[in-house]
Amino acid sequence: MSHDPGFKSGEEKLIYMANQIADTFQAMQPHDAVNETADHINKFWEPRMRRHLFEIIERGGQGLKPLVLEAAPKVKRPREEAGV
Repeated sequence: MSHDPGFKSGEEKLIYMANQIADTFQAMQPHDAVNETADHINKFWEPRMRRHLFEIIERGGQGLKPLVLEAAPKVKRPREEAGV
């Protein structure tokens, strides 16, 4: 990424990335936008990133765009690792 908006934490960056994905698909029909947002996250985010996304959502999803929250039920929840 050539432009660094000056993230203070990894969580801010993850929220920013999720919102960028939602922005990419926002112009589609709502059903398609939800599916494409979830599909992109499922295809390109590693389990650790998806796990962190669910942690943010479980705390209320502050900072996430509505489209990300709507897509969340279609995002594959990573299995918990043994001993973690």
